[in-house]
Amino acid sequence: MAATAKRVMILGATGTIGQAVARAVLDAGHHVVCFVRDPEFCLPGATVRFGDVTQAQALQRDGFCGEKFDAVVCCLASRTGRPADAWAIDHAATVGAMDAAKAAGVPQFILLSAICVQKPKLAFQKAKLAAEASLQASGLVYSIVRPTAFFKSLSGQMERVRSGKPFLMFGDGSLTACKPISDRDLGAFIAGCLDDPTRQNAVLPVGGPGPAITPVQQGKLLFNVLGKPPKMKRVPIWFMDGIIAVLSMLGRVVPRFADKAEFARIGRYYATESMLVWDAETRAYNADQTPEFGTDTLRQHYVDVACGKTKVDLGDHGVF
Repeated sequence: MAATAKRVMILGATGTIGQAVARAVLDAGHHVVCFVRDPEFCLPGATVRFGDVTQAQALQRDGFCGEKFDAVVCCLASRTGRPADAWAIDHAATVGAMDAAKAAGVPQFILLSAICVQKPKLAFQKAKLAAEASLQASGLVYSIVRPTAFFKSLSGQMERVRSGKPFLMFGDGSLTACKPISDRDLGAFIAGCLDDPTRQNAVLPVGGPGPAITPVQQGKLLFNVLGKPPKMKRVPIWFMDGIIAVLSMLGRVVPRFADKAEFARIGRYYATESMLVWDAETRAYNADQTPEFGTDTLRQHYVDVACGKTKVDLGDHGVF
């Protein structure tokens, strides 16, 4: 428990990670205020205030309400990754929240980012990276948390495998690797940034307990949990490249195809880039340099999903 309870504003609390963060901050003994749009949102133990987080003035007026806060935890993220959404939420709304926090006299700001900003090729990555830079230049005490893959993002093929279909993987299934982290462990890590000086004024990559796992290993693990013999299907990278090319061409005429092309680019990125720390000297991803935190394992998550104990809502992030 925290030695001194702090008043913490949490943005993005309606998302699964935001809720996990809010619960972890509450469990640490702090006072939590969530500022959300959803009028039906409720989190036991927390104060919930409503308004438009994309409007800095609304956050200051209806969120902070002229009261003293010790920190803001920002878990805002665009739902689709479309360029317009990314720059509106991952950058503009996030930077607006920083400005509102400074205006309200809040000294500390914790930002949930993503490890994939190390090699920014997509709009949402560039938007997040620009927000990180703004935070570092803000004068606020900051923590920039860059988690690796989430359990949710590795659960999209549960039902297809359960129904007897093969596990889809790009190439031979060993092109990439990650150290996935659970929402609960990530929430605890972020809550720890409030009081741990070693996590302040720092960029913090963080993964789960490890070891790093490849897609082919994920597939075998999933079949093992479901009690089925492994059945894999390879998808060549050029197949996705072809889809991107067609959608990009169509997008020049019909805007909605441009958005689909960006979503395909996001899928290709995750199919070819590891969610681990990038070693600039060796020009390679390094599992050993990727910090581990927590105790939750991907295996137990799969077991919990398989038996119905845990439900996974992929929303706009379902690829397969």
